[in-house]
Amino acid sequence: MLTRRSFLLASATGASVALTGACTPGARIEPRAGTDQVEFPMRAAESEVDLGGLAVRTWTYTGTVPATEVRLRRGHTLRAPVANTLPQETTVHWHGLAIPNAMDGVPVLTGPAIATGGEFTYEFAVPDAGTYYLHSHVGTQLDRGMYGPLIIEDPEDGADYDEELVVVLDDWIDGTGTDPDQVFKKLQADGMAPMAPGGPGVSPTTPLGADGGDVTYPYYLINGRTITDPQVVDYRAGQRIRLRIINAGADTAFRVGVPGVALRVTHTDGFPVVPQQTDSVILGMGERADAVVELRSSAPVIAAAYGKDGYAQLNMRVGGASSTVDAAAFVAELRRQAPLNTATLAPDPAVALPARPVDTSVDLALQGPVAPYAWPINGKLYDPPRDGIPLKAGSRVRMRYLNQTSMYHPMHLHGQTFQVVGGPRKDTVLVPPKQAVEVDFDTDNPGRWIVHCHNDYHLNAGMATFIEY
Repeated sequence: MLTRRSFLLASATGASVALTGACTPGARIEPRAGTDQVEFPMRAAESEVDLGGLAVRTWTYTGTVPATEVRLRRGHTLRAPVANTLPQETTVHWHGLAIPNAMDGVPVLTGPAIATGGEFTYEFAVPDAGTYYLHSHVGTQLDRGMYGPLIIEDPEDGADYDEELVVVLDDWIDGTGTDPDQVFKKLQADGMAPMAPGGPGVSPTTPLGADGGDVTYPYYLINGRTITDPQVVDYRAGQRIRLRIINAGADTAFRVGVPGVALRVTHTDGFPVVPQQTDSVILGMGERADAVVELRSSAPVIAAAYGKDGYAQLNMRVGGASSTVDAAAFVAELRRQAPLNTATLAPDPAVALPARPVDTSVDLALQGPVAPYAWPINGKLYDPPRDGIPLKAGSRVRMRYLNQTSMYHPMHLHGQTFQVVGGPRKDTVLVPPKQAVEVDFDTDNPGRWIVHCHNDYHLNAGMATFIEY
């Protein structure tokens, strides 16, 4: 297995490094020793992919699902030439990174999308260490295979764990008799299914309410594999494993746990927190969490779809022995637990925003669905480049997400990270139904930056706006 200590091995031209049961089905892309630049060429294309016994034709960046893992160190430069051979335009968004506006990959706001047959090169220095990912910001392409992990290492990492394992969660429907574009068109024509009676239903065990999402998925994946043939990773008894968990799903939150093993959560959305031990954690679309687990015997990582049937699995094997855990029984247990919401964690003091008065407050009323299927913010559907929210550079801004709907919304802000009021540094936060969440951020990265629900179908149905300064 390639460990975190063999970090600087691959060539600067992106030569592949073979893996045995490690982070993703593809190789890693890393810098050559002595350099500070990673070259990561991508070709957006239709691809035949085996998702663990399920063969599909889908869209990918590197011919794999997820895309090849990119790994570099804080302050290094990523150079990513992208060639588009898809029948649609495309982009790459570097989720969670505060990078120059022209590199953010959001059509209209930050530059044109890459046309069919076109090319574009993204190039920027990575500002913060942590667990991030990349994905398309065009249409429903996120709900195909257009995503991949992006890991930015801190030279100080590694004192409290022995190995790392990237765990990419996804909900999957493409190539199973329909595709995400068709799913969205049906929602637009017919609307969503009736919501569960009895109100939002928020409780400690159902923190996101009664409605799990708008799309019924036949499969859920970890690192591009179904539960029929899950990935297997070998470890030794007593090893401490840092799980870097990424929810790359389009319409599904996940409850994540390891049977019989406590999770010591150390980071959320890339930033360190005061560590907290828990049995399970809940992650909305776009959220990430890092957790250290200590293995004594074989055990799976289980991700149960919130409010839906189905789960994803990855097997951590100790001493070559298969796990004896009843996965279905553990899924039922996960659904009875009160999971940790990462927005409730305390930030590591080293990354907390400096205390200062709030200069400007912005209220975003999350509304919908408007028949048949539209999700406005403040009564308006996303229509760039009109209707932006002007701000002043150098300001402290308080943004209030006011959820007036009966569904949860993972709200994501591009271009800067925020701090949840009373909580940690993040870039994506769960807003439960009929509740409000407040976040603070500083306007220190000029540009036009989209803020949106990370449910891919809600975004495409208008639940977005943008700030500009």
